[in-house]
Amino acid sequence: HRPVTGFDLLHADARAVLDAWRPPDPAQAILAQEYLAHLRSYPLAMSRDNAPGHLTGSALVVDEDRTRTLLTLHPRVGRWLQLGGHCEPADLSLRGTALREAREESGIDGVAISDEPLRLDRHALTCSGGPTVHWDVQYLAVVGRDARESISAESDDLRWFPLDALPAGVDDSVRALVDAVLAPDGTSG
Repeated sequence: HRPVTGFDLLHADARAVLDAWRPPDPAQAILAQEYLAHLRSYPLAMSRDNAPGHLTGSALVVDEDRTRTLLTLHPRVGRWLQLGGHCEPADLSLRGTALREAREESGIDGVAISDEPLRLDRHALTCSGGPTVHWDVQYLAVVGRDARESISAESDDLRWFPLDALPAGVDDSVRALVDAVLAPDGTSG
C-alpha cells in the first residue's frame, strides 16, 4: 500500500461531490457520470501530472448584486475566463480549490463560494508540457460590491464585466456559467 496523499483525499471528495450533485440538465447529468468514470479509471485524476486529464476547480466571481463578473485574461489561452486552476495537495476539497483560486487570482479575501458546483466543463488543452483534458468543476463565488480586485502574476488582465455585456470572444464555458447565474429557475444557488 502506498501512503494516503492530499490528492487521495481530494479524489474521495470529488467522488462524493459528484455523487451528491443535482445537475441542472440532462447534458450535465451525463457529464457528471463521465467525471465519475474518469475518477474510477484514474486514481491520480486530481493531480496535474495525470496526463490523460485531471480535475480542476474554478469559480465565476460575481458581485453581491449579481450584475457583474470578474474575469481574468488568461496568458496562455488568450481569452477571458472565470478564475480557477489546478488542485494542490494541500487543498481539502474541490470547493476549497475553487475558493483558493478565486482568492489568489482576484486578490479579494472576502469571497463566499457556493456549497455545490454550478456546472461542469470538460475541455482539451495543452498543460504541463503536453496535451491533456481539464475536467473543470465550476462554482459560483460572490464578493461584496465594494470588493477591490488585485491582478495576480497568473493573469494578463483582470476586469469586471456586466453579466449582460461580456467581452467579445469570451469562452463558451463562461457564457454557460453566466447563463446559469441568470437562470430564473434558481439553479444559481
